Amino acid sequence: MDENVASITRLLHQQAAIANFGSFALRQDDLQKVLTEAARACAEGLGVRFCKVCRYRAAENDLLIEAGYGWKGGVVGHVVSRADESSPQGRAFITGKPSICNDLRTDNVFELPPFYAEHGIISTIDVIIKGTDPNPYGVLEIDNDRQHDYDQHDVDFLTSFANVLAEAVATSARTRLLQTTVAQMRFLVREKDRLLEQKKVLAEELQHRVRNNLQLVYGMLSKQLDDTDDEAGQRGLKAIARRVFTLAQVYDNLLGTEMTRTTDFGTYVRSLCLNLAEIQGMARGSVTLTCDAEPLVLELDAVTALGIVVAELVSNSFDHAFPNGTGSINVSLQRAIKGDGIATMTISDNGRGFKAATESKRHGLGLVWRLVEQVRGSAIVVSDHGTIWTIRFPIASGVAPALIDA
Repeated sequence: MDENVASITRLLHQQAAIANFGSFALRQDDLQKVLTEAARACAEGLGVRFCKVCRYRAAENDLLIEAGYGWKGGVVGHVVSRADESSPQGRAFITGKPSICNDLRTDNVFELPPFYAEHGIISTIDVIIKGTDPNPYGVLEIDNDRQHDYDQHDVDFLTSFANVLAEAVATSARTRLLQTTVAQMRFLVREKDRLLEQKKVLAEELQHRVRNNLQLVYGMLSKQLDDTDDEAGQRGLKAIARRVFTLAQVYDNLLGTEMTRTTDFGTYVRSLCLNLAEIQGMARGSVTLTCDAEPLVLELDAVTALGIVVAELVSNSFDHAFPNGTGSINVSLQRAIKGDGIATMTISDNGRGFKAATESKRHGLGLVWRLVEQVRGSAIVVSDHGTIWTIRFPIASGVAPALIDA
């Protein structure tokens, strides 16, 4: 009975170690700290003095000790093993199965680096750390300077830990890609603003370059969205993707005309609405989107700002207005009435409505208010039975919205 109690206590302790590490990894954006903490927690969870995380290097076809716990100086970051069956970690990497060595003193099949003997290592367990590439990220190994016969519970613990670590590594890679993509998008928009002030021939070349690059960035974001499982990450990527998409749509419209600082906002809105449902991934739902936009020539800066407003409000309706998955959204644009020089655009839905103050800083809506102000317009929202946004703006709006900083 005492052995059963001890076994249960050990399993609970190991489960807690996995949970605590998962929480730590989600809060930490420094991958090296995540790997180091994984080595420490694994060693503690199995009651051994040593643990290491080995990263596979494809160019060298070896396994580098990327992080570790308990080792003397000169091991972590320096020692490598061949990615073949000449070492315990190499065997696990090649076979994809846990590699257990209860007593290295009697196992003569391995060519071990000298540091094993220097640390008195006798028993090891190695498991694969999965990766997003065809090859695994590497191997997680615990090392014991005492002879020990490991059981299936030990292997299960280490395998579970390696799976959590693999997700932490993948999350880190996605974060780096997103940061790089956002930095690239900022650079492209700054480049666009600078070159548009140059001569006509340079500006025309800019249209082609920016359009192609924005489509490339949008494609990268869409691919990353497909590879992202967590809801928060998907929301962030969708928000960035639709703003890049609206910019790309502006350039698609411009490339069909002569070089100009103006474009038909009505044509642009109709084109934008045709694609927003696909951007929101709503093919499986029963939400309809209709658009009735009159021809209206506006300056490019105003078109860009108001296009993002349409994308944000329509996407907000798609995401939040229809919990049962059915409903309709309508976008309309009317030219100035009675010659007052003010155009009217409405975005409405028959969903459940929402409560938000005019000065709301909620992501998306705060951007809408700021962009409407930048085109010197006004916005009224009524949201009791469904939601209706009424946006009025002067037709001659020569503004330059700060699209990224907003």
